[in-house]
Amino acid sequence: MKNLILLSLSIVLFSRCEDPLFEKDPENTPVSNFDILWNRMDTHYVFFDYKGIDWDSIYRVYRPQISNNISDQQLFDIMEEMLNTLRDAHVNLRSEFDISYYEYYQDAPRNFDFDTVKKTYLGDYDIVGSMFADIIDSVGYVRYGSFQLPVSEENLDFLVEKFRDTKGIILDIRDNEGGDPLNGYRLGQRIADKRRHIYTNQYKNGPGRNDLTQSDEAFLEPEGKGFDKSVVLLINRKCYSAANFFTAMMRAFPHVTIIGDITGGGGGAPTGWELPNGWHFNYSSSITRLPDGFIIEDGIPPDIRIDITDEDLLSGRDTLLERALEELN
Repeated sequence: MKNLILLSLSIVLFSRCEDPLFEKDPENTPVSNFDILWNRMDTHYVFFDYKGIDWDSIYRVYRPQISNNISDQQLFDIMEEMLNTLRDAHVNLRSEFDISYYEYYQDAPRNFDFDTVKKTYLGDYDIVGSMFADIIDSVGYVRYGSFQLPVSEENLDFLVEKFRDTKGIILDIRDNEGGDPLNGYRLGQRIADKRRHIYTNQYKNGPGRNDLTQSDEAFLEPEGKGFDKSVVLLINRKCYSAANFFTAMMRAFPHVTIIGDITGGGGGAPTGWELPNGWHFNYSSSITRLPDGFIIEDGIPPDIRIDITDEDLLSGRDTLLERALEELN
């Protein structure tokens, strides 16, 4: 049975022998490092066609800037600028002196301030593992800020019991930039009403633009004590990677309403590689589609779009949270 083991965002690696560029000991020069980076992306990055990017033309722009006389900082800056043309925060470059990644949330509305939530809406809240929990106007509220932080079955049992008599549940994952998708899977099992198809994955498995594995369908089904309530999921542009996948999961369930801004995206499994100079880089090596075929790489839109204005924040209002309370009351 195909299951959500796919959520682990399995790393898809090709053998070195598949790429004639890689010799036993490639030269450690700026030219060699640049060419290895460009060629690895050329044959292994999965979103060129989807994003309408002509990678050959990118080479023609950046390769003339490279010579063996440039400094490490200059090389890093040129590589960073080239990789940012992909508009993908799963594409990053890491050296001993710097880290480069694309700021997917730039220019997006802030849409979240936890101090406002605590001061205006929460009372004597519980800290349940890595989550904050309270009851607001007969509605359960859970703040889960990072899928890097674990959530246990005991944590979830406590929340199910705490919210047993509420009108519904608000699950707030705004500003959650991802982490371990299995934490989202564990939480999602408590929200699922029945086994449903949540998305479909394909992995890059060859050098051609359309060299992909056959489609693998991922499913999510209930396990353990469920919330058994209507759920509102609060999202914003800083919901990325595992939080983007969790939002994709929740779209499959009719009793879940998603409120806020489009997520930040990050719909490809990040795969790593090392350059001769010891720098490391990641790239996206898979495509994920919702059951209707929608590709989640650039983000998932909400059911109800709402932003928080600066005036709202100054007056201590969270309009997304207030709309969620209206929805469940």
